[in-house]
Amino acid sequence: MNESLTVEQQQELLEKFDPEAGTRKLKGPTKHIVFFGLLAFSLFQLYASITQVFPKQILLSIHLGFALSLIFLLFPANKKARDKNKTTWYDMILSVLSVGVGIYWPLMMDDIVNRVGIMTTLDFAVGIIAVLLVLEATRRAVGLPIMTISLLFLIYAYFGPYMPGFLAHRGLDLEDLVKTMFFTTEGILGTPLSVSATYIFLFLLFGAFLVKTGVGQYFNDLAVAIAGKRIGGPAKVAIFSSALQGTISGSSVANVVTSGSFTIPMMKRLGYKKEFAGAVEAAASTGGQLMPPIMGAAAFLMVEFIGGISYWDIAKAAAIPAVLYFTGIWIMTHFEAKRIGLRGLTDEEMPNRLEVLKKIYLLIPILTVVILLMLHMSVMRAALWSIVSAIIISAFNKETRMNFRTIIEALVDGARTALSVAAATACAGIIVGVVTKTGLGLKLANGLVDLADEKLLLTLFFTMITALILGMGSPTTANYVITSTIAAPAIILLGVPQLAAHLFVFYFGIIADITPPVALAAFAAAGVAGGEPIKTGVNSAKLAIAAFIIPYMFVLQPDMLMIDTTLPKIIWVVITAIAGMTAIGAGMIGFWYRKMQWFERIIAVAAGLMLIYPEGITDIVGIILFLGILALQIWFKKESGTPKMNASI
Repeated sequence: MNESLTVEQQQELLEKFDPEAGTRKLKGPTKHIVFFGLLAFSLFQLYASITQVFPKQILLSIHLGFALSLIFLLFPANKKARDKNKTTWYDMILSVLSVGVGIYWPLMMDDIVNRVGIMTTLDFAVGIIAVLLVLEATRRAVGLPIMTISLLFLIYAYFGPYMPGFLAHRGLDLEDLVKTMFFTTEGILGTPLSVSATYIFLFLLFGAFLVKTGVGQYFNDLAVAIAGKRIGGPAKVAIFSSALQGTISGSSVANVVTSGSFTIPMMKRLGYKKEFAGAVEAAASTGGQLMPPIMGAAAFLMVEFIGGISYWDIAKAAAIPAVLYFTGIWIMTHFEAKRIGLRGLTDEEMPNRLEVLKKIYLLIPILTVVILLMLHMSVMRAALWSIVSAIIISAFNKETRMNFRTIIEALVDGARTALSVAAATACAGIIVGVVTKTGLGLKLANGLVDLADEKLLLTLFFTMITALILGMGSPTTANYVITSTIAAPAIILLGVPQLAAHLFVFYFGIIADITPPVALAAFAAAGVAGGEPIKTGVNSAKLAIAAFIIPYMFVLQPDMLMIDTTLPKIIWVVITAIAGMTAIGAGMIGFWYRKMQWFERIIAVAAGLMLIYPEGITDIVGIILFLGILALQIWFKKESGTPKMNASI
């Protein structure tokens, strides 16, 4: 019996847990307006990227105008209106106002520049409208949390003199606030939106073209061919497939629903409990944004926020932590499968490996990205050439061959995906503008360091809690913007390299999606599996325990990020980290070669933590404990009644 979700069921789950998927089902003239609007959005972005003829303010203003006007037509004001297939009169007005905001800079740029910061009444009115439109569009397309946070930052900027203690500042009047938000490059038309209008849009477009070539389904087939026959095969298929899916999906929830509709029913049939099956998919799907070469959208923001580094530097630095993250989940699912005696897939359930390998060419566009970035080609050029390669590669097989219609569909789908990102980055620009204008970032960083008594581990812990709380219900891009401006500076003040500090907050912003009580990816997985949401969230957090440890590892030992290090050091760090995660995984699951006693579990976790902590003495003690518990497990294995099976990981 096929338990996989239908397309309609997948869409229903997406709409329930992911605000970005809650669009209207338009009909009639409005449907055509939106279709051609999305197509025009993509064509404009491609033209702007290829020619690079537009000044920054004009590019960002038009990008914002396209996004806002289409959001008000596509996203209803509330969930109850979602089933309606028509736009309301006020949505049409908001859409027209958005167009006006979008063309204001192109029409008035010379006049604005010549006035040297002096605002007219019209400027003031347009600026206020722009701020309000961004807040409302973000609420609709992204969710209430990030809009609320941005609104609080605006209130903080205005009421600065009345704030307590070190938070007090001279305050900004309404005119200064509007000028900062819309008539400088420090607000809405700032770095976050700039990244959306360049790098992020093109890679989302690339992802849309990959989907049209059928590469998403191929990821599933390849994962089954590689991991299907191993112990607990479907769980490992989920891990492998989700790691690959992360290259074309910037959303943990979308990744869960698309790949989970295939892997979760397979895990349940094999014998995994609903909550564990959902947790495996949620943990793996969330990690997709951590996997190079194409990581979450926030990774592109990191290039601009840090400065002086390329995207390839970030992808290279994130490679080992990402591999360790998925290795940790793989190890724990392996031990869980051994504990309850699960098998892999049978020969009859496996796809024809030869047929799967014949389609390996579908991965060439992704390989193209890697090679071009390694050659230090600009991110925009690499994305453009990768889109071209996807179209060429699709022609190798008539099943995947893209024609004029599918190319148009890819352009429309890519633009549709970019709408929520544009709204989130524009809203995040409000936060950046307030932080920059009031000096709040440095104040909070100093406050955080003082609260932690200048102790690095305590500062890291407080920063982790901040990122997890902000990440509950907020998209990764907005979460990263906030934490990188108010929390990462605290870590940097204590001598941590910039890249390590930014990756630290980036990691915890992402894994907030599987951290209860608000774990959207886990809740979506529970919806697919039919399990209990909170229990699924707890299981997913337990499976992703590596994600809570790895950021501390690379802050304390930047060798893991391949920063100013040698190959022997990297190899040693990776070996001890994998050994440590193996021990922690066994201790958390309670099984290694046989069922573990309570004291063995404690020793295993202690050994793992010592191996992970980057110090010579802790490595030695950790190795002794690791070998001791391993010997104990093997020695008494025969008495445990462990099910006989192929022990292949």
